[in-house]
Amino acid sequence: MKDILSLGLDELRDLMLSIEESAFRASQIFNWVYKKRTLSFSEMMNLPKALRGELSGLLYFPPMEVVEKQVSKDGTEKFLWKLEDENQIESVVLRHPRHVTFCISSQVGCPLNCSFCATGAGGFSRNLSTGEIVSQVIHMERAIGGPVDNIVFMGMGEPFLNENSVYKAIDILHDPRGRNLGFRRFTISTAGIPEGIKKLADSGMEIRLSVSLHSAKDVLRSSLMPLNRVHSLDSLREALVYYQQKTGNRITFEYALISGMNDTAGDVAQLIKYLRGIKSFINIIPVNPVNPDFERPSDQKVADFEEGLRAAGFESAARQEKGTDIDAACGQLRQRRRG
Repeated sequence: MKDILSLGLDELRDLMLSIEESAFRASQIFNWVYKKRTLSFSEMMNLPKALRGELSGLLYFPPMEVVEKQVSKDGTEKFLWKLEDENQIESVVLRHPRHVTFCISSQVGCPLNCSFCATGAGGFSRNLSTGEIVSQVIHMERAIGGPVDNIVFMGMGEPFLNENSVYKAIDILHDPRGRNLGFRRFTISTAGIPEGIKKLADSGMEIRLSVSLHSAKDVLRSSLMPLNRVHSLDSLREALVYYQQKTGNRITFEYALISGMNDTAGDVAQLIKYLRGIKSFINIIPVNPVNPDFERPSDQKVADFEEGLRAAGFESAARQEKGTDIDAACGQLRQRRRG
């Protein structure tokens, strides 16, 4: 059997033709799934009953069971899902005054083991399929009773280490004949894989890019993010410049501010030097409570860091984190029940 949420409309049409059905049936099914958020063939009432039965023997919806749902005092919702093979992932609904954002996972766990991130501490199991990525979106739209506005691949995992499934999921959700989410509604957040950044630049898709930076000093960044030992700041910068030359798009940089480690005036100066010439926006994130060795800086330190960047002409803001009280904020997803 094939996972229906991993199939684009054209693939679904080919399947219909292979069982001697009209290609139009594929459009009907696509409409049920992506416009009406239907996850059962039995509910697709404009399909002949015999075809509904046949489809149930050919296609399946990837199982995704809610193990736990938590709601933050700020309205953020976090879902812990159990997959078909008993693995678990988390995804998050972020509510803003004028839009809703879904934070989506691309892997079960993460192999990068960044020192401030709970996901990597839990180890890595496998990549998610295209259908499991798409399924998160549909299930959460069903849960909130309406459409999402923006999708960020900022949940569990490194998207560029599962790029085929991630890009196909984006293609399916982007398809104007179905869900019709514009490419600029998607953001890929990466720990900094140069090849992935260059491929995104060459793709022609106007997908937004966010990069977890956290330090512009190689030694310190390598201690925080082991990936930097393989892909240094120099190689990352070369890819960033290439991306910007190809796309012209501004890049968002995530910078987790850690007291006494990367929050000094010298760190600001190094960051300014590193990003000079790159059109950027810097999200300053006082580190979330994951690693007991890392503490948040004082409010004054955060303000000083932000002011140093702004004085040098860089756009930046201290992020108001959502969902910290339910472990749903940056770096806190960990594929287990609370408590």
